[in-house]
Amino acid sequence: MKKSLNIIMLALFLLNLTGLSAQNLNDNSNPSGLIYKFDIKQEIAPPVWHNTKKAFREAKELNADIILIHMNTYGGMVETADSIRTAILQSKIPVWVFIDNNAASAGALISIACDSIYMRSGANIGAATVVDQTGKPMPDKYQSYMRSTMRSTAEATGRDPDIAQGMVDPRVYIEGVTDTGQVITFTTTEAIRYKFCNAQAESIEEILKITGKQDFKVVEQQLSATDKIIGFLTKPMISGLLIMIIIGGIYFELQTPGIGFPLAAAATAAMLYFAPLYIEGLAAHWEILVFIIGLILLMVELFAIPGFGVAGISGIILMVTGLTLSMIDNIGFDFTGVRLNGVIQAFFIVIIASFFSLIGSFFLTRKLFGGHTMFGDLALLSTQQTTEGYVSADAHYMEMKGKTGTAFTMLRPAGKIDIEGQIFDAVAEAGFIEKGEAIRVVKYENAQLIVRKA
Repeated sequence: MKKSLNIIMLALFLLNLTGLSAQNLNDNSNPSGLIYKFDIKQEIAPPVWHNTKKAFREAKELNADIILIHMNTYGGMVETADSIRTAILQSKIPVWVFIDNNAASAGALISIACDSIYMRSGANIGAATVVDQTGKPMPDKYQSYMRSTMRSTAEATGRDPDIAQGMVDPRVYIEGVTDTGQVITFTTTEAIRYKFCNAQAESIEEILKITGKQDFKVVEQQLSATDKIIGFLTKPMISGLLIMIIIGGIYFELQTPGIGFPLAAAATAAMLYFAPLYIEGLAAHWEILVFIIGLILLMVELFAIPGFGVAGISGIILMVTGLTLSMIDNIGFDFTGVRLNGVIQAFFIVIIASFFSLIGSFFLTRKLFGGHTMFGDLALLSTQQTTEGYVSADAHYMEMKGKTGTAFTMLRPAGKIDIEGQIFDAVAEAGFIEKGEAIRVVKYENAQLIVRKA
């Protein structure tokens, strides 16, 4: 796994060499300052956080005087927005934002964290109530945290904390601003009036003119191939799909003899899942190791230990733990600053993806390998009548006791054996037996031949 991760990291690095980090937006040959510009024009999610970290890093390397965010978003994940907000508040370089139409929800939180806000005519800012995927408001404990975050952010940037809170809570009443029952959303004119916008501007060039910085050079962030790949692979939906392939591949591999496509698919998905998170600094070595140890324990339980007990359960717990912690921005075993909501979200992505993967695998297994129910051969669906030749024990099978042969298929632990050119169903007495290995029949029990390695 470590070697494969290094290969992927090398490939991403080579791709990164093909992309330019920044591009000049003007041709000012003798600038008196430098403005670094990057866009937030999509849903606030982990890819945006990746781009933001890259932007702040490059702005520092270029000794930029100002970081300018060009924003147009309806919001997104609160956890990601909070990380961006914190980076802005802690930045030693002043951060401006140009709201080009929308700064709703998580976008409003990020905007309020900026030192200066500029909006074009027809733009809006606010409506920061925390909602679920259907648009329904979340329980008050989530709203309470968002209210506090908005208030503290407004206080840090010299804006009215009550108005910031009113963008989350419809119960807030501010005379002359809003009535109860209405979440605050400002137009450009209203935002200027209540000091949530410094000035109206229709373009970046106009902002430079208003602020007297026409002679500043503007450098725009350029995303490399690596950035785009990482951004794509770290989307929650893509992470969930990769987890489904990992779990489904392992499940299918257990249903088929030998090492084949399912295992290769699971290994590839695991590398694509962990590599971007490792590069981003989210997945540490020990978190990947926890997942690998869990997988090994699960394999030991299935192939070496009868039944399903401590090793199997521990393996599943460690696999889920490794997948979950890899999404969280913790430093070693220090979880300071890691929001509980972020942990819960990562955990549920893993659990839900695993659940759907297993359910889908059950149904697909029945389609590919026969059977009429989701649980296949766990239930007997037909009655075997003695008039049709069925008996409780086959004398011919009984005669096989003590005879030797070879494994016709891999026994995991069930499979088929070849004795003197005849194929029989059999079960390995312990562990599993590879295809082609010599076997000996030790007993006949429960209408099956029990064999061990000869």
